[in-house]
Amino acid sequence: MTDLTTLLEVGGPVAALGGGAAYTRAKYPAVYWSAIGGPISTARLLSSYSSVMEACGLTVAPSRLRVLAVKATTRREVRPVPPRRGIIRPTSTGLRIRLRLAPGQEPADVAASAERLRHAWGVHAVYVTTVKPGVVELRLVGYDVLRRVRMPRKTDSGFLKVPVALREDATPYVRDYRTVPHQLTLGATLSGKSMYLRHLITGLAPQAVALVGIDCKRGVELAPFAARLSALATDPDEAAKLLPVLVKEMEDRYDLIKARQGIAPDTPDEEITSDIWGLPESERPTPVLLFVDEVAELFLTATRKDEERRDEMVTQLIRLAQLGRAAGIYLEVCGQRFGAELGKGATMLRAQLTGRVCHRVNDEASAKMALGDIAPEAVMAACSIAPELPGLAVAGDTSGGWSRIRTPYLSLGDAAEICRESAHLLPDLPALKPFRPDVPVRLAETPGAAVLPHPVTD
Repeated sequence: MTDLTTLLEVGGPVAALGGGAAYTRAKYPAVYWSAIGGPISTARLLSSYSSVMEACGLTVAPSRLRVLAVKATTRREVRPVPPRRGIIRPTSTGLRIRLRLAPGQEPADVAASAERLRHAWGVHAVYVTTVKPGVVELRLVGYDVLRRVRMPRKTDSGFLKVPVALREDATPYVRDYRTVPHQLTLGATLSGKSMYLRHLITGLAPQAVALVGIDCKRGVELAPFAARLSALATDPDEAAKLLPVLVKEMEDRYDLIKARQGIAPDTPDEEITSDIWGLPESERPTPVLLFVDEVAELFLTATRKDEERRDEMVTQLIRLAQLGRAAGIYLEVCGQRFGAELGKGATMLRAQLTGRVCHRVNDEASAKMALGDIAPEAVMAACSIAPELPGLAVAGDTSGGWSRIRTPYLSLGDAAEICRESAHLLPDLPALKPFRPDVPVRLAETPGAAVLPHPVTD
């Protein structure tokens, strides 16, 4: 009886401790990893490194000098040599370790064994990146960082750089307009496309740029950010008037570059290889970022007159995509589908959009429209996104690389407030003043005062 009582007294706290650890792992994975998961995985790595490398085929035969030294000093067996391991550096989401490859090995050999290393060391995922010739870095992620997104405190932000989402390897996904000037973002309804757009706009709002929107859903997506928008078109008719103004602004900027660099006025724009960043800062025009939401609405027609308007708008969009980068005009095109079935010019416009982000789509053909021509292996990854994971997407570019990303939650009210606080940064662009949206006046929060409802619910 005494032994049973002692067992119950000891087993109670142990069971409570185990239950607390399981609860923490499910609800607070970052805390669990820092307290329990990280030390356990580190111990596994240190104790089994050589054997795991040998089992994965990542070892090489020792040199003759090493064999002679071992036989001369000890009687133990001469084992194959694994890659030389560096210092293990813990992070809030996992571990980082550098390996110096043995002669004859390449980074692809380590990448091919990533899944084996994941199981051997008990982590969620292992990612391999090349640091320099002969050196690779293993990034061990301890838990699913995309299930509950928390952006890193330090991100590579800057002018025209927006950390908009988190990659599956726990690094921030940064939208860099200087590197990838134009982008296509696809996603079905409730896939998180609007959340992605919010993060882009709020990240650019505190910067010295001009934000222009075309939202053919009567402005329900972009109107809440009116305080920071230099221009907004809410239907195809207004878009047909706004796009020629942007094209004219682009042409004026080319004339400015010609005048500054002494190029003849009749030189074709296609032959000018410089851009506005070569101009003195005092003469440099403000960068313009054009956000097009539901781009398919610009292609749909019902009458012959609509077809003429559509052809003009598509031609202007293609011109902006082809020539806008040098003039400091960047495109962010969003929609649910974007393919040849929209009509003439759709495929040509898509080919100019270097960056691609594909959220959950309704069919495989939509995923192929976004990723099939740049990263065919990413199409199935986009098709496997579950509806209960809004904001999850596959991001790729014309280099062929791709990765899963997810945007953190940002309420519409908070996003609109950031734009209102940045309204004083609105640049002075006379050509866009006729398209400046009306900013609703906020009533004071006093007893009896009316309260304005949110334009769109989350």
